[in-house]
Amino acid sequence: MSANRIVRKMTAAVAAVLGIIAMTFVPASAFAADSGGTVDMYRMYNPNSGEHFYTGNGAERDQLKRAGWRYEGVGWVAPAHSSSPVYRLYNPNASDHHYTRNSAERDQLVRSGWRYEGIGWYSSDTNRSFTIYRQYNPRATSGSHNYTLNKAEEVNLVRAGWRAEGVAWYGVGGAKPAPAEPSTPSTPSTPSTLPGRQVTPGAFCKKAEAGQRGTAYGKIYECSYHSGNKIPHWYPVN
Repeated sequence: MSANRIVRKMTAAVAAVLGIIAMTFVPASAFAADSGGTVDMYRMYNPNSGEHFYTGNGAERDQLKRAGWRYEGVGWVAPAHSSSPVYRLYNPNASDHHYTRNSAERDQLVRSGWRYEGIGWYSSDTNRSFTIYRQYNPRATSGSHNYTLNKAEEVNLVRAGWRAEGVAWYGVGGAKPAPAEPSTPSTPSTPSTLPGRQVTPGAFCKKAEAGQRGTAYGKIYECSYHSGNKIPHWYPVN
């Protein structure tokens, strides 16, 4: 079976999982202000498509991990309720998700064939200490948007050709890296660049940096070519 066929099967399986779980996202009535506690927003990464995915649902996070996605930790903490819902949409053609507070943008995407999956989470009405920024990659078909609390990550993406699109929403708490997974002892190796340099997972890197390594969210990433890409990206090291 070809690698492309395997990737397509994996993408279809993940899409089915997300479609089933999305049925539990029942749009709720918005509240007048932040209320009802907080929700950790989990950040996932698909090494095959380059998409980052965000969810406050622990079961969805765990299912995606079993399907091959990488758990990168808590991206930010959201209020459990507020008057500012963040809408979640899915593109069945590109197997990509999009998130927006803008109901007009939501409706336009639905008219273009995207599926509305309900309210994913809420933006803070009162807290402006935790700003989540939105970036757009004009050269990507999947994973074309990135959302991050890390301003340095946005700066790195813009340098790599992404477009800064301003504030996506607001959280009430900061990011938390994923806990280190237990590993089996192995023979130490010396990469061309020692881990310690901070990189942006999934972002473009320079061809001259191919083979070099850096770290993000407590994991090691390498500048390399995957799936026939002509431009290298920062991919996680297995």
